[in-house]
Amino acid sequence: MHMSDALLSAPVAVAADVVAAGLLVVASLRIRKNASENAVALMGVMGAFIFAAQMVNFSVPGTGSSGHIVGGVLSAALLGPWAGFLTLTSVLIIQCLIFADGGLMALGCNVLNMAAMTALVAYPLVMRPLLRYPAAPWRVMTVSVLACVVGLELGACLVTAETVASHITALPPGRFFLLMTGIHLAIGIVEGLATGAVLLFVQRSRPELLQPDAVRHDSRRSVRGVVIGFAVAAVVIACGLAFLASDEPDGLEWSIARTAGSPEIEAEHTGMLSQAAEAAQQSTALMPDYEGSLAGIAGTVMVLILVWALSSVLVRSCHRHKNEA
Repeated sequence: MHMSDALLSAPVAVAADVVAAGLLVVASLRIRKNASENAVALMGVMGAFIFAAQMVNFSVPGTGSSGHIVGGVLSAALLGPWAGFLTLTSVLIIQCLIFADGGLMALGCNVLNMAAMTALVAYPLVMRPLLRYPAAPWRVMTVSVLACVVGLELGACLVTAETVASHITALPPGRFFLLMTGIHLAIGIVEGLATGAVLLFVQRSRPELLQPDAVRHDSRRSVRGVVIGFAVAAVVIACGLAFLASDEPDGLEWSIARTAGSPEIEAEHTGMLSQAAEAAQQSTALMPDYEGSLAGIAGTVMVLILVWALSSVLVRSCHRHKNEA
């Protein structure tokens, strides 16, 4: 669902950037207020896990399309909505700058479409009210699927709305909308099943992680085992499973191809902002399109470092503020 700059006009992109930046400020303030050492470790390793998992595109049978998990609902379930949002946003930033996955001008839209719609909307409005732990396996799976479907469908709707509002492509909005929501319904179901499986594992092994106040705000509780587990899973996925990823177009590319005849489209006109963003991204993209056998592990490590650094700064700021008070 990573949008390219070719789909967006400058006003729409800038508006999304402003909203996304505002949400990041709020997220930082909320995390700073309730930060703990455990939050640093969990955010870092969850960011690395989500990056690795997003590299594994799975085929959607009978469509010729593929999808990957977004991870917003899962990260929010384990970290809280604001920490989950910040963690997933960090993943999107690394993907954009280092791997040219999604346009730089479109980064704000991608943050809203994927991180905000899942961590800040689907989780608090769907999963949290419907799921209380400990819960029966069928309930965990059902609510996980529902929350992931809602998050991805909202994101698909936003992609369509942002594209139509930009007026720089010739995509028929009705057909594009139906294709986007249809394919992301299927992708959301798969992500929901994967999310539910992880939550069931956590409920059996470390159920306190699913209680908002038990671990996130109590630095005395160790999460070392969980951190190691997710770190190992991230490395295994990045080094092994990523090579099994489907090479079929993802949901957005597939929808564009079915609408326009090709997954790659050219904007009818480009402005100075779009050209500047493309030039800037070319200078930062060290591994465009995940080139090289080490792209997966390199990206995983980069996300881990970025999220760990951001959350560490917030925790230190929180502690310093408390000591001064």
